[in-house]
Amino acid sequence: MSSSSSRYVVDIESTDGRSRGSADRIGFCIFRVPQSLSEINQMAYRPNTVPIGPYHHKNPQFEKIQEHKRRFSIDLLNRRHQSVEKLQHFAEALKPREEEIRKCYSEILAFNSDELVQMMVLDGCFIIELFCKYSRKLSSHTDERYDPLLTEPWVLPFLMRDLTKLENQIPWFVLKSLFDLTLGSSNESCPSLSDLALSFFNRMLQRPEHVLKEYSNQEGEHLLNFLRSTFILDSPKTKHNQNKSHHLIQPAKKLDQAGIEFKPTHCESFIDVKFSNGVLEIPVLKFDDFLSSLILNFIAFEQCHRDSPKHVTTYATFMACLLNTPADAEFLCNRKIIERYFGTDEKIVHFFSNIGKDVVFDIRKNYLCQVFQDVNTYCEEDWRVQLASFKNTYFKTRWSFISAVAAVTLLALSAIQSIFAVIAYYRPPK
Repeated sequence: MSSSSSRYVVDIESTDGRSRGSADRIGFCIFRVPQSLSEINQMAYRPNTVPIGPYHHKNPQFEKIQEHKRRFSIDLLNRRHQSVEKLQHFAEALKPREEEIRKCYSEILAFNSDELVQMMVLDGCFIIELFCKYSRKLSSHTDERYDPLLTEPWVLPFLMRDLTKLENQIPWFVLKSLFDLTLGSSNESCPSLSDLALSFFNRMLQRPEHVLKEYSNQEGEHLLNFLRSTFILDSPKTKHNQNKSHHLIQPAKKLDQAGIEFKPTHCESFIDVKFSNGVLEIPVLKFDDFLSSLILNFIAFEQCHRDSPKHVTTYATFMACLLNTPADAEFLCNRKIIERYFGTDEKIVHFFSNIGKDVVFDIRKNYLCQVFQDVNTYCEEDWRVQLASFKNTYFKTRWSFISAVAAVTLLALSAIQSIFAVIAYYRPPK
């Protein structure tokens, strides 16, 4: 047997005891996306520019980016005047947590101990330095403005999407350990890891500064789950009502015809949907490449992680109900609820209809359960529907309103004329 084959056997034997019972573990948080989800859009979950973690590490198309990872790692060390030998020190610091790292992944990792730990160090240092360089670039530091990964206009959006893909993650505790070893958790002048991450991704999310500050101490199982938690934290709790029948809601145009008013809101989270007194309040959705990719990966994480609340899945189901046809998408765009930055009305409908396929969603137990019930109850009241139909028919546009007023005026004048005619008949003038 060749030496390489022998090493392969040793690697399998060294991990077999750990991984044989992997199906029974509940620590998984980084998954391969199931085929039922990935067959719709495989590249939504896989890196385009930079592989992070073990799942796509050996893909030959990413060989060039490895050079940038090493360069970024050295730049990170230079921030504290540390030598390259420090990388080995970082590896030794992570070594005791190797078992914990492996337990985060849903698959057996075909890497020996040194390979896995060194990968974590290189990828983790790259991410931290990328956050630092971007932060300094925002502050107009000249040494950061000439880095090719920051100056090429197409690169950053790809990097941001790649770092939020489910198959492209490393554990948060790895990032935090490396952050503490390099920039130091006790240095008050340095932003926290959470602050740097939020600032980095805010280039695409564009959330107000006061919202970001609320999550300065937020953590997650990895970067994707960290970002997701900043949208989930203050959402309504899951409702469960066994005593009522539960149904999905009608498309947007039909709800409009039933008298429901659509109101755009600017909330901290795009999933913060509310319904009260016939008004459906929906946060403005900026439909672009980044947010659509983020939603897909949030849902994939929720579907794979058995203990995760299915809040984003519920939101996507809600939007899929509203967006049955391109006319519904046009209606929500006109109401300023959807801001379309790419694609067409048809593409928006196609996106939400696709992500609702083959996902686990419990209509009786979700955070929008009460909204579904209240909207359906509102629509079931006939007098509201009749009144809404009357308004839509006669008061929808300025010209229909003018026509209605003219008709009512003519009817009133005719009635008055008839009354005077009757009075004249019974009481003729003397």
